[in-house]
Amino acid sequence: MLSSNAMRAFSTAIRGRPLHVAVIGSGPAGFYTAHRVLKDIPDVKIDMFESLPVPHGLVRFGVAPDHPEVKNVMNKFDEVATDDRFTFLGNVHVGGKDLPLSALKSNYDAIVFSYGASEDRRLIVPGEDLQNVYSARSFVGWYNGLPNHRELMPDLDSTDTAVIIGQGNVALDIARMLLSPIDVLRKTDVTDYALEALSKSRIKHVHVVGRRGPLQAAFTAKELREQMKLPGVRFSTDVQLLQSEIANGAEYLNKSRPLKRLMSILEKEIGSPNMLSGDKSWTLDFLRSPSRIIPDSTNNNVAAIEYELNRLDGPAESRRAIGTGQFVTQDCGLILRSIGYKSIAMEGIPFDESSGRVPNKYGKVLDGENEVPGLYTAGWLKRGPTGVIATTMNDAYETADTLAADFVAGKPFLNEVDGVGQKTGSQGLLQLFKDNKIRPISYVDWKLIEKMEFEAGQKIGKPREKFGRVEDMLAVLSTEDLKTSM
Repeated sequence: MLSSNAMRAFSTAIRGRPLHVAVIGSGPAGFYTAHRVLKDIPDVKIDMFESLPVPHGLVRFGVAPDHPEVKNVMNKFDEVATDDRFTFLGNVHVGGKDLPLSALKSNYDAIVFSYGASEDRRLIVPGEDLQNVYSARSFVGWYNGLPNHRELMPDLDSTDTAVIIGQGNVALDIARMLLSPIDVLRKTDVTDYALEALSKSRIKHVHVVGRRGPLQAAFTAKELREQMKLPGVRFSTDVQLLQSEIANGAEYLNKSRPLKRLMSILEKEIGSPNMLSGDKSWTLDFLRSPSRIIPDSTNNNVAAIEYELNRLDGPAESRRAIGTGQFVTQDCGLILRSIGYKSIAMEGIPFDESSGRVPNKYGKVLDGENEVPGLYTAGWLKRGPTGVIATTMNDAYETADTLAADFVAGKPFLNEVDGVGQKTGSQGLLQLFKDNKIRPISYVDWKLIEKMEFEAGQKIGKPREKFGRVEDMLAVLSTEDLKTSM
């Protein structure tokens, strides 16, 4: 990689102007990519587009309210936003008639697609559309203030049993939210309307269900420890299956320290006070595949879920669930599927529907086996909805380094594909914004919204009180104060 001074001289010599880069999506993938590109290419201008007025994606809307330490990465994102080569454009939806992708291609040298995964995978079983059957994504968005799910209104006071399908970190986050003392949640940034519903909740028993065995559970040791520490909540599982799988998978566990640590935590709980007492409970149920969701007498609400029981086949490192043809039924009044998020295609870029990803090589978008000049991807859209924030950071850095390497190597960008040599970035979009009545929100505007959230939260002993509706966010900003950062 060239030095900063050499890179700046190289850029000026080649273009006589900054390299204009658009980043679509303001979550961790977008911000980490921007951070690295700003570091790699001194003579660059980055415009970040976000459909909501507020940035930070899943850090704001996905991280559990009782995990404030994870949200500290927003401080890093604030640093990125203070760079005068960076512009945040919130409340701008890329795609469709308002701001078609073609408009970005005409005004930028490169585009980074990092808009994440806005849909979820379905169980595809009868009864999945009954009332009080939700995706984990929508439920998490509901208690975290995502405007799209503000009106979800789950019924938590008509049942004492909830079922969560899936055994990843999100599943445990939800179980913890449903079982935590309400006074603990009052000190977090969980939304006021979710707090009200949770304070009236009758749910006392949560089943976290997986189709395979203990060694295939996807949650981390940190999440499991937190779950085990919930006051007044007893834990149960199939002890015989747990011990058998640990014994049979000893060699495999010795090769995976994180998994061995996870199994050690579970094993230590056998016979502990956590398994003997508590007014509430949570259960790890293994070897169950949902076969249908059973309605109540009105045929509108969920009353129970039916599972096919499975057996395990294959070596410990690649266990497969095989249906046995035997079925059991679990009464419940709330079902949350937590079996993975899914990205959606944007017209104008290659997309693999089967994997839910944009085909790429080290972040460079591919059309078949051919690289697409000037197009890049990062985050879940690039690799699929897996990993933690640190995973996304490394993933984004790889994409940024690929972009910088293409720049140094003199590979073609968008300006050399469509025949337009002079790119001006967001300046070239001003008339389109005006014509389509698009009001971009700047990062300064966002900080004003955030300031109001902090002040509202402090009045009631919370870190912040999030605005749950877009119109409420925009109402904070007067016409005079609204800036476009142009």
